[in-house]
Amino acid sequence: MAIRREVAELVAAGGLPNEDAEVEVISETQRLIECIPKPVTDEEAQVLASLFGPDGCFGLAWTLLHLIETAPGAGSARYTKRTNNEWVQRLNARVEAGRS
Repeated sequence: MAIRREVAELVAAGGLPNEDAEVEVISETQRLIECIPKPVTDEEAQVLASLFGPDGCFGLAWTLLHLIETAPGAGSARYTKRTNNEWVQRLNARVEAGRS
């Protein structure tokens, strides 16, 4: 299954910027995230998990995490890209906690 246009646009924009980015860049990223219809597919969730930045981006990282968790397989998923990123680690920890 291909990812939808809205997800592809966020990927093309480069994912989440850091909190030092220009306000316009952060605002555009927020707009792109908010345009993604819920729920996302499992494939889209995997792609989205690779877009976390180095910090919370003024709460947008939480927004992205919650969007990823709308995928039907989110409760049993394993996010294997960029596993050194704290947000991917947090996402995987939430999956593990849900299994307990």
